[in-house]
Amino acid sequence: MKSFWEEKSLADMTDSEWESLCDGCGKCCLHKLENEETGDIFYTDIACQLLNTTTCRCSDYSHRKQRVPDCLSLTPANISETHWLPSSCAYRLLHEGKPLKSWHPLLSSDADTVHRAGISVSGRVLSETYVHPDEFEDRIVKWVK
Repeated sequence: MKSFWEEKSLADMTDSEWESLCDGCGKCCLHKLENEETGDIFYTDIACQLLNTTTCRCSDYSHRKQRVPDCLSLTPANISETHWLPSSCAYRLLHEGKPLKSWHPLLSSDADTVHRAGISVSGRVLSETYVHPDEFEDRIVKWVK
C-alpha cells in the first residue's frame, strides 16, 4: 500500500498531511542572502528568533506570521517559487517528483532521525537576536548534508 505522499499531489494533501512533510531540519528558518546579479542563494548559520536551535522547531508556530512578518508560509501554491529550499527538503523533493530520504520521520517513524543523520541545523546555528545584520555576510555556511 502506498503512503499518502506517494498517492496524492501536494495540492491534494490535507493540512495535517502537508504539515507532516516537514522533516524538522530547520534550514528554511535560516537567514539566506541572495546575490542580486546571479540569483544565487547563500545560507547563513543565523536562525529566525523563533527557531528553537536544538529541536529545530518554531517556538510559536501558530503566531509566527504575526511575530515575524517576513516568515513565509509554504503552500502547494507557492512551492514552485521556493528555489531556496534545501535539496533534502521533503516539499521540494516531492514537488520535483523525487522520493523522501530514508531519514525522513515519515519513513523512520522517529522525529530524531533528521538530527542523527546530520541533516538538521540542531546545535549548529545562532539566533538572529545575537547577530547584527551587518555581520550576516560573515556567517555564510555551506551545509554538507
